[in-house]
Amino acid sequence: QVQLVESGGGLVQAGGSLRLSCAASGRTFSTYTMAWFRQAVGKEREFVAALTWSDGSTYYADSVKGRFTISRDNAKNTVYLQMNSLKPEDTAVYHCAAVFGLDSVVYDPLAYDYWGQGTQVAISS
Repeated sequence: QVQLVESGGGLVQAGGSLRLSCAASGRTFSTYTMAWFRQAVGKEREFVAALTWSDGSTYYADSVKGRFTISRDNAKNTVYLQMNSLKPEDTAVYHCAAVFGLDSVVYDPLAYDYWGQGTQVAISS
C-alpha cells in the first residue's frame, strides 16, 4: 500500500511559478512510476507528466511541454512538478499518482493504482 500526499498548490498570477510536491509512504518508492494528472472544473482528468521507475524517462502533455518539469528524489520518497510560465488554463486540482513497475501507457489514469487527494492550483490572468 502506498499513500500519496500532495502539497505546494496555491494562487499565482499568469507567468508565475509553483512547485508541487508529492510525498509517498513505503520503502520501495524507487520501483514506482510516478505521474501528475490534473482535473479542472467540469472537465475530465488529464495527464500532465510522468517519470518511469526503470530509466527515469519523462513524458509530458503537449500543453505543458517546455514549461513543466517532473523530477523525483528517491531518498526523500518525493516526486516534484516544477511549473513555470503558468497560464490561466493550468488552473485545476493536481493529483499525484503511482504504479508499481510501469514502463508503458503512462498517459492512462487507469494504469495507476494509487492517488493522492490533490492540491488546488489557480492561475489568475
